[in-house]
Amino acid sequence: MAESKAKSQKLSPKKDTRVDRISDLPESLICHILSFLPIQEVVATSILSRRWQHRWTLFSRLDLGSETIGDSLSCGQGQCKPFSFGHIVSTLLTLHRAPYLRTLRLKCFLCGNCSRLDKWIGNVVERNLEEVDLQIYGDYLFWKLPHSIFSCKTLVVLNLSGAIVLDPPPSFQFPSLKILCLVHIVYRPDSVFRLLSGCPVLEDLSFQRQALEAVFKHKICASTLKRLSITFGRSDFDGSDFGSLDYKLEINAPALEYFKFEGHLRDIVFLHKLDSLVQADVYISSFEAHTFGVDWEDDRHRDECCPDRVFNFLAALYNVKLLSFSSSSLKCLSYGSACLSQFQNLVQLDFKLYAWTWHMLQALLQNAPNLEVLLVTHKSRDYLKHNVCWKEPPDDPNNLTSCLTSFWYKGLGFKHELEFVKYILKEARVLKKATIHVRDGKLKGSIVKKISRFPRCSMTCLLIVN
Repeated sequence: MAESKAKSQKLSPKKDTRVDRISDLPESLICHILSFLPIQEVVATSILSRRWQHRWTLFSRLDLGSETIGDSLSCGQGQCKPFSFGHIVSTLLTLHRAPYLRTLRLKCFLCGNCSRLDKWIGNVVERNLEEVDLQIYGDYLFWKLPHSIFSCKTLVVLNLSGAIVLDPPPSFQFPSLKILCLVHIVYRPDSVFRLLSGCPVLEDLSFQRQALEAVFKHKICASTLKRLSITFGRSDFDGSDFGSLDYKLEINAPALEYFKFEGHLRDIVFLHKLDSLVQADVYISSFEAHTFGVDWEDDRHRDECCPDRVFNFLAALYNVKLLSFSSSSLKCLSYGSACLSQFQNLVQLDFKLYAWTWHMLQALLQNAPNLEVLLVTHKSRDYLKHNVCWKEPPDDPNNLTSCLTSFWYKGLGFKHELEFVKYILKEARVLKKATIHVRDGKLKGSIVKKISRFPRCSMTCLLIVN
């Protein structure tokens, strides 16, 4: 009886609620838990008790965004107004005393006085900073990235976005930087080359550009680079005006394993063979901005050279194993024949098909003898203006169908699409699964009947139509 009473007292809710289990956790674990909270909530924990009063100042991650802290403008002209975003950030950085600041994210709007930004960066770069994410916005105002950040030897990740001017010093070192992201920032001549020259272990580079007033010329030279993502122009491919965009880009990245290109295809030259390339995602929207609004039938002479630009671009990716390709607005590709290199290592192809790229798909299939997985999505609905369609290639005992095991197709509803599916089913000797998605549900019944009558080379193939 006494033992039972002792247990009930031990499990008493009143006594159990007095135990501060969180405060008993290791300091590092508490900071890790706080890292998932917005900065204003982290600071608010200081009212919990005396022990928590200064705990937030040891926090190793600072997420300082005007959308979470409050005032959308950084501050007024000259001195920061009380309780403005600029005033709050300055106060937080002054009180913050963690010797190791792992991550700094700063998102704010320029208001004419950029000196405080320089002070903020200078305040944190000496505290073993590993990751910096700067998103700076301004109405026709720009902030030059201070040279103090280039002295940060511990930096591993650097993300720069918005109204930032990149002009690195002639000589510096980011000995630990592995990931670099540049989004819509402003470049000085040779700034990209100078920046990459100071990044001896860089592995991941991505940058985006939209409309340009002048020709964008840069050289990407990084022997350690494994991932490269480039976006020139808008990425939504809605056919809207992209603005003036011209560039020349030279790429020397022999260790590249992943490459992504999205947007306008202008002048891109690979200075070294991509022997290590594994995956490439290519989404070409146009060649030049002023081609929009122009009837491509009336501009044939100029556009006849455009397919060569695409084929030469793809030729540099010959060693790729996984390829995704789309050309949403390149109707000029229907001119001429597709002359592509051999893709001996290509095992998976994800092809976004338009009415003017049937012959490109055919050329890729004929030059990929080891292809195992084929995914085709028919995007175009405008068939009346184009005579380009699937044409069954001549018999070739060494074509891709000797290795193809998986086939996925989305579209159907037109005769030449059915002819393409019929060809794959008839020729693929080791096909294990074929999945057909019918665009128009009303046609599903008739299409299932037609496909079920198609001859199949592989008797073990699982056919799914939905």
